[in-house]
Amino acid sequence: MRGLGTTSARRVLGRAGAGGTRAGFTLLETMMALVIIGVGVLAFVEAQKSFIQANSWSSQAATGQLLANEIRERMRRLPRHDPVLGLFLQAGANSSSSTLVGWGRETQGQTVEDLNDVDDFDGLTFGVAGQYPGPINAFGELIPETNPDGTPVEDAEGNPVSMRGWTQTVRVDKVEPYNFSTVRDRAYVQAATSSVPGRGVDQFPLRVTVIVSFQGPLDVQPQEVTRLVWIQP
Repeated sequence: MRGLGTTSARRVLGRAGAGGTRAGFTLLETMMALVIIGVGVLAFVEAQKSFIQANSWSSQAATGQLLANEIRERMRRLPRHDPVLGLFLQAGANSSSSTLVGWGRETQGQTVEDLNDVDDFDGLTFGVAGQYPGPINAFGELIPETNPDGTPVEDAEGNPVSMRGWTQTVRVDKVEPYNFSTVRDRAYVQAATSSVPGRGVDQFPLRVTVIVSFQGPLDVQPQEVTRLVWIQP
């Protein structure tokens, strides 16, 4: 009986020991669990990064659209050409040559308020390395940089700082009245035919393109954010 009891006890201990071993984690199982957790964390981090990038681009796109529309509002009610000087061809000494007069800024020292017709804006950039500080709003005023709480950012002298990194570039093209994709030379004149009437040098619609770009602190060069195109009849 004593020997039988000893044998039974050994069997019980053996089962308990075997059961205890199966209830734990082996080194391989632990490593696999860590790999699975690591993959999950990495996927979460990548998803968070993509969300931040998408949110940042969405914010930039909205800002770019706003800045483009500010230029459009600034130019919307302006005449195509200077209301006093107009746009005309001035005959040269040689009867076969002529010079276009009236396209672009009348004087290089103008302020934004002096840009009083559409062709004045051709080739101008408002912002860093541009002809004028910028970006500007529909009233020709600088748009200030703002803090997260909405207050304007000021320099050491207490003056508002314009939006950093943003530029507005304007291009004005003279186009065919029946095909806005056809660009004509600024001095182009359309002779009258049996099918179309004649058009003077100042009687063509203008296509205005506003390109808004942004250059962040780590960007090598500005990146185009928004392009707005409309026809000034």
